[in-house]
Amino acid sequence: MKRRDFISASLATSSLPFIVKKKPIEDKKVRLGFIGVGLRGRTHLQQVMYRPDVEVPAICDIDKNSIAEANKIFQKFNKPAPATYTKGERDFENMVKRDDLDGIVISTPWEWHVPMAVATMKAGKYAGVEVSATVTLQESWDLVDTFEQTGSHCMILENVCYRRDIMAVLNMVRKGMFGEMLYGHCGYEHDLRFVKLNDGKSAYGKGVEFGEKGFSESRWRTQHSIDRNGDLYPTHGLGPVAHWMDINYGNQFLYLTSMATKARGMHNYIVANGGENHPNAKVKFKLGDIVTTTIQCANGENIVIIHDTSSPRPYSLGFRAQGTKGIWMNDGNQIYIEGTSKKHDTWEPFAEYQKEYDHPLWKRFEQDAVNAGHGGMDFFVIRAFIESIKRKVAPPIDVYDAAAWSAISPLSELSIARGSSSVEIPDFTRGKWRTRKRMFGLNDEY
Repeated sequence: MKRRDFISASLATSSLPFIVKKKPIEDKKVRLGFIGVGLRGRTHLQQVMYRPDVEVPAICDIDKNSIAEANKIFQKFNKPAPATYTKGERDFENMVKRDDLDGIVISTPWEWHVPMAVATMKAGKYAGVEVSATVTLQESWDLVDTFEQTGSHCMILENVCYRRDIMAVLNMVRKGMFGEMLYGHCGYEHDLRFVKLNDGKSAYGKGVEFGEKGFSESRWRTQHSIDRNGDLYPTHGLGPVAHWMDINYGNQFLYLTSMATKARGMHNYIVANGGENHPNAKVKFKLGDIVTTTIQCANGENIVIIHDTSSPRPYSLGFRAQGTKGIWMNDGNQIYIEGTSKKHDTWEPFAEYQKEYDHPLWKRFEQDAVNAGHGGMDFFVIRAFIESIKRKVAPPIDVYDAAAWSAISPLSELSIARGSSSVEIPDFTRGKWRTRKRMFGLNDEY
């Protein structure tokens, strides 16, 4: 088949419903490479070790300590030691060219996600990229353009899409339990001061170092809070809501507006734990403590996203699904469905609804997810990536989702910089959203 014809056929196949079933070859080995084997990368690495249908011939990381820790996982599971790529920041380009790899899992600092995903796709392999997939608007287009030029798939590894309660709500939405959807609320409300400021030596939550003196994510993540003011991490909340609203599959983001509070949390934390004379007490953080973004959708729905990672608070993704017949709220885990709930204007516990409308994927694989991180979500997201490769089909969360969800971050920055003005959200599908069919969560296969 000529290259041009191959790409056309691949793009046509990518728009087919995800329920198109191709009988899996049970003994087929999926060969994965890993770029980035820090804390998050090793979580994925350990998860694939439980799968007899996965081999890991190669891993890549410039941190030799991370490579050493990853090799311990291979030893623990009695797996052959992988080839390692550690020779500088661009050595991943050598790894992705290997002919014994089918897909690459990318778990690196955000600014490396797109260069690594693009290199992977150009090498003819599936790219599985951690969240957020992109940092800039151009990077979202780079992912889409590379897919459309090569036919190589890219999946954003958004694990929260597979959270059990979220999938039960999705099941209810698709069964019409909430009526016509009107509104979604979500966010990333997570006190990460100890992550952004951590030297790896201080007691939990007491570090005030970052950059070269920092540990793990504080080496690179904190700089984003210094340089940027916007929703830096939208996809944990937005991904699930996008599925409820059929975004990119008959619906589309149109425009957004964002605003940010003043920045206080990081500075106060440094002063409280390092003192007023600590050098980092002089650092000016651009990121507002709480960033609020509102999105208008093509079919008339609104979505609100909150980013709050510098405040003292319990963890919450703040989910809320609301339609013409009812509402579910994550905080309090409560629900009200008109005509179904026992009392008018009285919340009910969601537990019984979740049990009744538990998604088929969770019913089938509950026991398999026991060893996975984040309450089992990690099992499902990495499994979806593997099964997509095995069946040679588009992943259930595809490149257009990766581009659109992640683009909210730079667009929120732009809106704030323009005095909270409205900013158009590009149509990364180039009009295909009107006819594309749902792919995510349609059955118990993947």
